[in-house]
This record gives sequence, C-alpha cells and structure tokens, in this order.
Amino acid sequence: MLGSELPERDLAALVVPDVGQLYETGDSWRPYQLLDPSGAEVAPVAVYFAELQAMQKPNSTLRSYGLDLLRWWRFLWVLGLEWNRVTRADARDFTRWMQLADKPARVHWRHRGKPGAVPSMPKASNVPPGTPNAVTGKPTPGKKYAASTRAHSETVLRIFYDFHREEGSGPILNPFPLDRSRQSGRARAHHNPMDPFTQERTGRYRPTVPKRIPKRIPDDMFNALFAALNHDRDRALLASWVSTGARAEELLDSCEKDALPGQQLIGVTRKGTREYQQIPASPDAFVWIRLAQEQAWAKGAPRGRHQTLWWTLRRPWRPLNYHAARAMFVRVNKLLGSNWTLHDLRHTAAYRMARDPELPLTDVQWILNHRHLTTTQIYLTASEDEVIEHLRAHFLRRTRQPEPLPPPPAAGYNAASLNVLFGGAQ
Repeated sequence: MLGSELPERDLAALVVPDVGQLYETGDSWRPYQLLDPSGAEVAPVAVYFAELQAMQKPNSTLRSYGLDLLRWWRFLWVLGLEWNRVTRADARDFTRWMQLADKPARVHWRHRGKPGAVPSMPKASNVPPGTPNAVTGKPTPGKKYAASTRAHSETVLRIFYDFHREEGSGPILNPFPLDRSRQSGRARAHHNPMDPFTQERTGRYRPTVPKRIPKRIPDDMFNALFAALNHDRDRALLASWVSTGARAEELLDSCEKDALPGQQLIGVTRKGTREYQQIPASPDAFVWIRLAQEQAWAKGAPRGRHQTLWWTLRRPWRPLNYHAARAMFVRVNKLLGSNWTLHDLRHTAAYRMARDPELPLTDVQWILNHRHLTTTQIYLTASEDEVIEHLRAHFLRRTRQPEPLPPPPAAGYNAASLNVLFGGAQ
C-alpha cells in the first residue's frame, strides 16, 4: 500500500538542508564515507560501498552512487524517517520532490563545515536557466533536476534496497519497485539472443530520458578553444584528448612511462574494465606534452618514469585531477561564451575517426573501448551543426533554381479557356 490513509506531505514547502557529506578518505580500503549531520558514518551505506568494491567497481562509481544516497538521506533526515522503515509512499514523495522542486542551494565546497557558512546563491544572469547556449546550442543547467539525474538516482536507490533486502537488513518490500509490468521477473528474462536489446522501462518511478545525439566541437570552435589556452600543459591535454578519444580521467591517470613518442602511443587505464591499453595519439600531442614537461621541470616539478604526466601549475606540486582540469576548461569556456565539456572532446575525436572512410569502424570501437559496435555507430549520425548546414545549403539551392515552366496544354484545348477554368495567367 502507498499509505493512502496518511496525510499528504506539503512537498512544495519542504526545504532539504545541506547537512551531512560524502567524505573522501584517501584510504584505498574505504575511499568514501557517507557522514550524518553529527559526523558519524552511515552504516548501511558503508556496507553497500564494501559490496560495490568487492564487485570491482571503481572509486568514481562509489562517489556517483554516494551522492545519490546522500541526497536520499537528506530527504529522510528532514522528515525524520528511518532508512529501513520507509514505504513506497515515501519513495513516491521523494520522486515527486526531485521532479517538481527546485534544486536546493548548497554551501560552496571551500566553506563547507566552517561556522557561519551560508548557501551560495546563483549569480544574476540575463540568460534564464535551461536556455540553449548561443555558441554551442547546449542548454545551461536548469533549476530542476535533469531527467538523467533522476533516472540515475532511482536506479541507485532501487539497487541499494535490493541489496539490503537480500541481506535481510532492509525493508521486506523495496520502496523503489519495478514497473508493474515487470514485477513477476527480472528485466529481459525471455529475451531472444538473436534479437537486439530494446529500451525497456525497469523502475516504476524511473523517468524517460531523451536520447540526444552526442555533441562534437566544430573545428573552428576547437581552434578558438585551443588558442585561448595560456599554458603548454593545457594545450597538451586538449591535443591528447581530441586525438586519442580517451576519457578525461583516463588520460589524467597516465604516468611519464606511459607516453611513448617513438611509437606514438599513450597508455591509459580504462574506466570500466580497469584494463591497461596503449592507444595512438597525434604527433602534435606529443610535441605539446614535451613542451609542457620541459616547462614544468624548469620550475622544479618532480620527474621520473613513475611520476604523473600532468602536474598542477603551482607549488606544492600535485598530480592534476579531474576537478582541476574541468575548472581549467570552464575558465576557457567563459572567455568564449561557450559551455563545452571535457567529454565533448571525446565525442569530437569519435566523430573525426568514425567519419574517416579509410578507418574501419571496428578500429574506432577498439580505440574508444566500446563494448558494443552499436555504441560506436551513433557517431555515424550527422551532428546537429552538420544537419543545420545541410538544410541551409538545401534552401540556398532552392532559391537559385529557376521556377519550372508549366507544360503546354495538349492539342485540341484552348489556352484561354484553361486559364479561366484553372486560374492561370490572364
């Protein structure tokens, strides 16, 4: 039951405070901890993190799942609910709150935990949230939670409660149930192996996520981005990302020994499989890498085969992480008024490779480390800017074409009579 006898909550007036945190410990055995407002670790989440680690999930997955669980726990804390006594009515209200309420204002990470810290308000802007960017066409972050964020949260919470239900430590009924048409069995239980997998609804509260064509950076915009960079390290990063097609965090984990200019290869550790793979890079990328190394070594940065390939620009010398690289890219975007992301560089590389008629698509699949060839095939679809250019050329061709002359009337018909009858030229 959904608790129809209980009074309905006023979700419109609900304020979810910025309490608790997902703490990065730096310990490889327990990389993340979910802490409650008093600073104590949330035990059921700790057990679930251990399960994910045993399943060989990377730390980035633990962080992603932990943020969704933190949002759910904040909802429980403000309503005074116990995690193992929640009902489907509570899960339904949480889903409605994520769908309709504005995203709460959060304390900036630099001031979190300090006395007197207040949530940072968004800067005033003439552009409403969710408006497409004038340069890229990509919408800016909106006031509401995106459908992809809500879908990810529903999946994480449903799997979390499934795990604790099997362990006997959670509620008997999962508060985030499967779709009503799926309650009798697992997803794709009777799938024909000869047929392709189709998109099927799994969770009852899972929203429909629209499928978008991946955004690539046009060549002229990429040249503008590259020209706006101030440091050789940043130029080396962009040249490497756009030529290798590696994910941003994969390339940032590379060491000096992984860059092999003579063989034109860079070694990366793949995100999902954690497999070490050497992938080709352009000669320009290795030129910029060498310039960045010489620039860093001249300032006193550590050097050695097992040292990182990417250092911060200021002392103390630290390996460059994803968040610092993303901040660098955000600063460049502000100069150009764009909102490209680091992952758009991977899309750009994939489009360039997939459109090369001399490069087999299976080779592109191997470079991008896609499990299925159908994932690589999405880059064969024309991008949005290409479609717009094709339509503009189509309209231009139509304006240049002369109007076709009407065929002459058949023998035996009076042209004047036909004009009167069908409204032709007088």
